[in-house]
Amino acid sequence: MEKQSTHSISADKTDTKQLNTLKRENSKEESNLNMQISRELQEYFKNTEFENLVSPGQSDLTLSGFLNNKLLIVFTIRTGIPYSLFALIKDYTPFTFNDWAEYLNISGKSLTRYRQSDKFFKPIHTEKIIELAEVTNLGLGVFGSENKFKMWLETPNFALGNQKPFELLKDSYGKEMVMGELTRIDHGILA
Repeated sequence: MEKQSTHSISADKTDTKQLNTLKRENSKEESNLNMQISRELQEYFKNTEFENLVSPGQSDLTLSGFLNNKLLIVFTIRTGIPYSLFALIKDYTPFTFNDWAEYLNISGKSLTRYRQSDKFFKPIHTEKIIELAEVTNLGLGVFGSENKFKMWLETPNFALGNQKPFELLKDSYGKEMVMGELTRIDHGILA
């Protein structure tokens, strides 16, 4: 058996330190993004007629808390969300600007116009945004990192008919299939 050189051991320690630093930075960025989403949700609900659906204990409403309140989701879909909230959700997900335009079935130019006017999305678009936030929230919980989750989304999956989960997210039935598979993975049920 060969002995590892001192230089090699030192390089391994440096790589480990850099990796740990990168993980802490990503965790801080994710935490900061979650706080921004929480503030934006609070502001959004404060300015709507259904703010009474947010219980006093939810004054610090998080994205996960919002996604667990189905009645709040229903009213949000009916009202639509502003681009400012969408932008934070977009940053939370592993999807690109072009992916979002495709999922929402609108052009990139139209999506840019929403940004320029901080326009509210139509109910059909709001529903899709919330669906993709749900998938991301579950996927990040299952895989623990955006990179692992994104890799899973882009890999053909036997349990999903050898389709890429990414492709199935274009409609609600496909989204449900992806959510079901993520739940099975989370519970250790592998097909």
